Amino acid sequence: MHSTVWDTIHRLARRFNEHDTALGLNQDEQWSLQVLKIAEETGEAAQAVIGARGTNPRKANAPWEDTHAEVADVVITALVALARMRPDDATEYLDRHLAAKSAKFLLAGPASVPAPEQSA
Repeated sequence: MHSTVWDTIHRLARRFNEHDTALGLNQDEQWSLQVLKIAEETGEAAQAVIGARGTNPRKANAPWEDTHAEVADVVITALVALARMRPDDATEYLDRHLAAKSAKFLLAGPASVPAPEQSA
């Protein structure tokens, strides 16, 4: 990930830490609330998908670009959470974790998809 992205993420993490500390929140409370913020952003991304698909008759359709923005918000919020929890090694930790999680999928080659059943 580009270093300026991580620079910004770490600046945001420090800013949120300062804000929450000023409110008197301890570290566990700060981390818990940050993780809940990820869940909130995920819910907004889900709402954007519903809008893009037009599946809620009570609401107007929305462009997929709204979903793109909400997914980006989820990513930003999650990266800030990781930087708040691991201020000294978030970048390296994510690199190692991504390598471990992706290895089985990337090394396995293309996924095989079963052929559709033929109707008689």
